[in-house]
Amino acid sequence: MRKQKGFSLIELLIVVAIILIIAAIAIPNLLRARIAANESSAVASVRTLNTAEISYNSAYPTVGFASTLASLAGTSCTPPSSTGACLIDSQLSSGTKSGYAFTLGGASGTPNSAYQIAGSPLAANQTGVRSFCSIADAVVRYSSTALTSCAGTESPLQ
Repeated sequence: MRKQKGFSLIELLIVVAIILIIAAIAIPNLLRARIAANESSAVASVRTLNTAEISYNSAYPTVGFASTLASLAGTSCTPPSSTGACLIDSQLSSGTKSGYAFTLGGASGTPNSAYQIAGSPLAANQTGVRSFCSIADAVVRYSSTALTSCAGTESPLQ
């Protein structure tokens, strides 16, 4: 009788079962961490847009606040203009970043004295669970439902 070296089928099945149990515990935590990272990025993007709007308003007082994301961005920045101020990057000016869709609107008056920024998850419960918005007061607000406007009734982000 000769002894064979190696693992039996039962031993291999036990190892595979342990790996599957660990994966079942780890994957939901990884998804929650990804959602939290996307939400943090969305808040940072809304804050960046607020800063860009304030800078735009200071640089172009006859125009006021920008009415489009394209006005805050720009491809040719020599020199910057009111149609392409080069204050935000091209990724954010496209309207999507880190699983969120961003819109800029609500410009009113001559010069524009108001604006509204909204960021909503592209796939609810996958890229994020909260929507974020801000108006000219530069306070970032959130809601657990999709936002159609930022009327100031949402909860301020602490």
